[in-house]
Amino acid sequence: MKYSMHKLFILAFALPLGLVGQEVVLDSAEVANADVVERSADLDSASMALIDARLALLDSEHLFFNMANVPSAADSADALPLTDSIFAHYMAELDARTPFEMAYNPVVKRYMERYLKHGSARLSRMMAHGQYYFPMFEEHLAKYDMPLELKYLAVIESALNPKAKSHVGATGLWQFMYGTGKIYGLKVNSYVDDRNDPLKSTEAACQYMLKLYEIFDDWNLALAAYNSGPGNVNKAIRRSGGKTSYWEIRPFLPRETSAYVPLFIAANYAFEYGPLHGIGPAEIPAYYIETDTVRITRQIHFKQVEEGLGVDAALMEFLNPQYRYNIVPVIDGQHYFLTLPAASAMAFRMQQDTLYNMADAYFEERASTIPELTQMNERTTHRVQSGETLGHIASKYGVGVSDIKRWNGLSSDMIRIGQRLVVYPRRI
Repeated sequence: MKYSMHKLFILAFALPLGLVGQEVVLDSAEVANADVVERSADLDSASMALIDARLALLDSEHLFFNMANVPSAADSADALPLTDSIFAHYMAELDARTPFEMAYNPVVKRYMERYLKHGSARLSRMMAHGQYYFPMFEEHLAKYDMPLELKYLAVIESALNPKAKSHVGATGLWQFMYGTGKIYGLKVNSYVDDRNDPLKSTEAACQYMLKLYEIFDDWNLALAAYNSGPGNVNKAIRRSGGKTSYWEIRPFLPRETSAYVPLFIAANYAFEYGPLHGIGPAEIPAYYIETDTVRITRQIHFKQVEEGLGVDAALMEFLNPQYRYNIVPVIDGQHYFLTLPAASAMAFRMQQDTLYNMADAYFEERASTIPELTQMNERTTHRVQSGETLGHIASKYGVGVSDIKRWNGLSSDMIRIGQRLVVYPRRI
């Protein structure tokens, strides 16, 4: 298995791929077809506008957006121009050392040009995020002898925003849906979502991608299956007459998947060669802080750590994105940890009794407002509050009114304050 082992850089290519416009397929044997390129140009422009909007949103939502010191893109003679000959030369070099088919064609070129020309500030910030996440990704990928380039999959999925969530509920760096995440050991309850845990979700993503590769024996097809599901890739193979190259089956894939692999290829180029074009990582001081973990033995809120140990609130949330309400619970059979700056972790161990006592007082004062522990898709009991209707409760848990009525043997929509209802949540 051939792949690059040296350290790469990062760019935010994330977008909700369902928004990407369908492009005319350019097979590697047809890249010179000017008519096809011309027909697709207007549609590509609209697609790029949607990509930019999504990127801007994901970028602005990152906890460290305002903390990044972004350098100006170099405009000296040392920066390589964004020309066809430069792109083709370095793309061929990239293709030679990766198991992916790094095709260079007008489709890929448009993505490359868009971000290298107009997305340098985002690229710079995402390069900085990559300095934090990539060593973690590479360690897991190496464990399974997988191509290190797969770390860029998280970029086009989430823009390396650990709290990213799509409109359909896919969550975290690797954008797992609940069902797929559960298959690979990611648990979700009202306090903790393992899909947002960088370590746990990266392990799950490696296992899932390896399974897809075992099915298709082709990394480009595995990428397409990660986006659209193996069933859609198999359907595209059948509809193409049995072709097994991504570019040959691309016309038969779902609309969003037609952009997925070109995005991945363009991202690889931009991360690897962005510095040659004068774009370097932003300065984000938080990424240079040495961290450590502490096991939590009594329920605690981030506030006690922030106030008691002087840890920045944004840093606490960034280091521990899996905790939904900034509360670390204690649940039988589960072990939960806080990631902290190393000095703060040492101070926590020395002052933990005081911090836990502060937490006890905090929760006692707010007992009526603290969320109940609820497991996704597992039976829970909801106590009806003043002003609630079955519609409100159904919306809260992602279920139907008819479901609640069936589970509780109700013949009407009438409920009363204090009544306890059985619910099997599909959203928490």
